[in-house]
Amino acid sequence: MRDRFAAIYTAALADILDARGHHDQTLPPAIRALERGTHMAGPAYTVKGGPATNADSASYDTAIRKVLAMLGDVPAGNVAVYACGQDVSAHLGELSVTSLKARGVAGCVLDGGCRDVAFIRDEGFPVFTRFVTPEDSTWRWELEATQVPVTIGRVRVEPGDWVVGDDDGVVIVPQTISQQVLVEAEQKAATEGEIRTSVRDGMAPLEAYERFGTF
Repeated sequence: MRDRFAAIYTAALADILDARGHHDQTLPPAIRALERGTHMAGPAYTVKGGPATNADSASYDTAIRKVLAMLGDVPAGNVAVYACGQDVSAHLGELSVTSLKARGVAGCVLDGGCRDVAFIRDEGFPVFTRFVTPEDSTWRWELEATQVPVTIGRVRVEPGDWVVGDDDGVVIVPQTISQQVLVEAEQKAATEGEIRTSVRDGMAPLEAYERFGTF
């Protein structure tokens, strides 16, 4: 399924989800890929956190150990989805990305910040993030839970939901309907290919819509 989701563009998935009545499945538009042309797909491994309550050396050591243990738990093929609950620091950096990539993780989505951007781009690891900053999160943020439902913008993300990202943004496909949505999105993409050819050959847009039932 991952290869098939990776071959589908997010707009087709969003249209199918809309048609099925799932109107809040696209993450906020501020969450964008670090690198143009990035395409990412995989089941969600959810990460939830919030502002740190302490900022001394002991709490720093505790916080970083929790994050490092979490990074080692993300399964190969999954996408780490962070609901950070904080907007002042970088929740992912180059060494974390190097570790995730080495173990076959499919990508990372951050409703938060990222740093070491040049290094991450060199790694070629898919990262979608809300902002970029050099500021370290370990003094300022703490991990609260993993593999629990999280909410990003208007979207509820359950562990195992399918996460698909490209230049248009990130779409969350609920696991319970993922098979059906994938098949319908593949059919829509094939139909849109026919429409594209017809319009290039001179067919009027309204005629194309009436013939194919979509545009």
